[in-house]
Amino acid sequence: MAVGSALVLLLMALPQLAAAHVLDVDLSKLSRTDIAWTYIKLGYTHILPLGLDHILFVLSIFFLEPRLKPVLWQATAFTVAHSITLGLAIYGFINPPAGIIEPVIALSILFVAIENIFAERLNPWRVAIVFGFGLIHGMGFASALTSLGLPRSMFFESLISFNVGVELGQVSVILLAWLLIGHWFAHKPWYKQRVVVPASVIIGLVAAYWTVERVFFA
Repeated sequence: MAVGSALVLLLMALPQLAAAHVLDVDLSKLSRTDIAWTYIKLGYTHILPLGLDHILFVLSIFFLEPRLKPVLWQATAFTVAHSITLGLAIYGFINPPAGIIEPVIALSILFVAIENIFAERLNPWRVAIVFGFGLIHGMGFASALTSLGLPRSMFFESLISFNVGVELGQVSVILLAWLLIGHWFAHKPWYKQRVVVPASVIIGLVAAYWTVERVFFA
């Protein structure tokens, strides 16, 4: 219990580190290749280690069915969705208010965590649910990328590079979770009771805390 409580407190506190996510290089002195690489790294670090809410969402879709194929199908739906809203927001077609988007992102994590606890198997419609939540998460990515800024001379390329970095971060989370958990325990008869439920309860508690924090104290 002490370890679980410490983990909850750590996960609640770590998202505050996202404020340190800044662009600290002079892009005018970089080549086009270096600029693209800079935004790939920014996209990656927006997931690992700074994107705790996005990490928990990806882990939530992993835990219920940790085989790589179904997880990657869900991750693909999530990527397509967040790419759509990220592009629309960056190009100014939509202007999502952070005061609404951030609590909804937390609620999406809570929803999937609760589903993990009560669902006996992966439902076919979950891909659609993940796609819908991906649209919301893409707006969250857009908020971060807007604060970083994009170079006018490489606007589209930098946008794509950031998105590639985000995807690489998500895939890293999935592969790491599979190597540490899925590969060894997914087929055990006690996997649901000893892994899925406790992990989902912790994730759900963190997501509930973030929801309240973002609605009432942001």
